[in-house]
Formats: sequence, C-alpha cells, structure tokens
Amino acid sequence: MQLMTEKGAAGGGLRERKKRATRAALAEAAVRLAAEHGSEKVTVEAISAAAGVSVRTFFNYFDTRDDAFVVIDADAGARMRRAVLDAPADLSPLEVLRGAMAAELAEAEQQHELWRLHAEVLHASPHLLARGVGAHMAAEAELAEAIAERLGDAGGGIYPRLLAAVAGTAVRTSMDHWSAHQEEAAFLDVFHEVFSLLAAGLPAPAA
Repeated sequence: MQLMTEKGAAGGGLRERKKRATRAALAEAAVRLAAEHGSEKVTVEAISAAAGVSVRTFFNYFDTRDDAFVVIDADAGARMRRAVLDAPADLSPLEVLRGAMAAELAEAEQQHELWRLHAEVLHASPHLLARGVGAHMAAEAELAEAIAERLGDAGGGIYPRLLAAVAGTAVRTSMDHWSAHQEEAAFLDVFHEVFSLLAAGLPAPAA
C-alpha cells in the first residue's frame, strides 16, 4: 500500500498533482528497473532517465537511491491519518480504518503488478527489506497515534496499536487471497469481506 495510486496523485492543486505524478514516475521506474536488473545495479541516472527527469529532480524527491525502492509514497501515511481524524464521529474506529484504507486501495487491481514487483525487489535485497519493514512499522505506529488521538487517548494504550496492526494484516490477507482468486471477486469486495469478518468478531465458519 505504499505505492502511489492514481487517486492519490489526483488530489490537491495542479502543482501538487505534478509533484505527486513525478514522484510516482520515479518510484515506478526504480521498481521496474530493479525487478529487471537487480537493485544493486540500478543507478540514480538510470532511474531518472527512465522517468524522463534530471538527476537533480530525483534528489528533490528522494534523499538516497535506496529511498526510491522503499519510500514509494511518502504522502500515503498523512492521507490515512487525516482520513482517520476527519471521519464522522458516529463511525467506529474499525469502520474509520476500513474507509481510509479502501480509499488508498481504490486502484489496487490496476496497481497489483507494480505492487508485486515492489515486494519482489524488497525480498531480493536484505537491506532493502529491512528498511521496508522499518518503514511499515513506523507508518503503523503513526496510524495508531491518529486512532489514539481520535479516541482522546493521549497516552496511546494497547487498543490503537492493536487496531492498526490488525487492519494492516487484514489488508495483506485481502491482497494475498485476491491474488490467488482474481477470477472470483474484485479486490475491494474481498477487502470489505475481510473487514466484515473483523467487525463481526471473527466468528468461526459454519460447518
């Protein structure tokens, strides 16, 4: 869910949309080049050329070459946190997270190939995988903080962290299941089914 979606790139003013589109192009170029050649062989110059921008422009968006493989959509976390805080007060925390995540995953089916390549790139490089895990944990902690703020739980507590972790697992479960059964249902249908099971307290399937 770190990859830029078309929906995410469409928000904001013209200047902001252009910036998001450029960042998305650089990230996609980096992932595709790394998937083909191996991340260790991909240079900033190659990524920039594939995205049609200068090396100087690359460093306007990423501090290092490795960031282009790991920090794909730096704005996704902020959008999710804002969605959590701005959601109607009558929604449960789980409903709020489901809505926020569904908005980020609206183009999941179109982005699936790129997400798969991204996962392959990270798993092929131990240091990139470690950075990716760290980025995921940081994003999860920030989402938990937004949940705690929404609940007025300034001290944090176990519930916000657990909910953020469970929701993240639900997204991965949805993606894994849909990837293996794409002909049976749309991704968002699987996603909502998984969250409905969570909302129901994970009842055991009928025999």
